[in-house]
Amino acid sequence: MKNSEITGLATEELVAKIGEERANLTKLKFAHAVSAIENPSRITKVRKDIARLNTELTKRKAAQASEQN
Repeated sequence: MKNSEITGLATEELVAKIGEERANLTKLKFAHAVSAIENPSRITKVRKDIARLNTELTKRKAAQASEQN
């Protein structure tokens, strides 16, 4: 997921997407623990996507907090 796609999402969509990606990461980890998955770098990619989503969410919360003050 690209940063331009992330910034285009609404805040509610960001929260929903984070939940989806965390569930996806859990499934990937279990699948990899049971038997080696075809492309283990997908786990790293999903982790980085979650981090990008969380970064954008934190940035928006900080901007909202600074507007209120």
